[in-house]
Amino acid sequence: MSKFYFFLWLRWLLRVLLCSLGLAFALSFLISSFIYINQGMLEFSDEVMNALLEIFQFSFPITLSFTLLIALFRALKYIFNQEVYGYKMNLLECDSKKRIEKIGYGDLVKVWRKWFMIMIWLVTTELTVSLVFIHFFISKNTIMEWFDIYYISVLIFIAGYFSFIILGSRCDRVKIVKC
Repeated sequence: MSKFYFFLWLRWLLRVLLCSLGLAFALSFLISSFIYINQGMLEFSDEVMNALLEIFQFSFPITLSFTLLIALFRALKYIFNQEVYGYKMNLLECDSKKRIEKIGYGDLVKVWRKWFMIMIWLVTTELTVSLVFIHFFISKNTIMEWFDIYYISVLIFIAGYFSFIILGSRCDRVKIVKC
């Protein structure tokens, strides 16, 4: 069963990483291109290239924050109905025990809300433990220097593993079956 959760999490992790980073890269590129076009499409020089790179680097963490939420929602759809090491996570219909064969994003809303609340609690717990660790073992002046989207993303990815374990017991619409 631990292999099931690990490889399910690994598939989910790769999907979330690729989706969120790809979307964030594309949006940051679009923002940089829009600003470049809006400023009159100056001739490329070192100054222009450095300015565009700085705009891209500034906008990337901001767009990553939004695209991570989109990727979390989209990736949840793909953890269901896939056999992994002899087990499968099924999504059931609301008032019956029938499995939903073709899952749409509308079917995921209630499950996603429960799963997202589990994720919030797990990430909050991880943040609390991290803050206590930093407070006692690292200088007190650096308590919030590490707090950015990249660190939060790592905590979200770690919490994702444990959330799949908890999801089957907390949500009536999710059942893990042996194939």
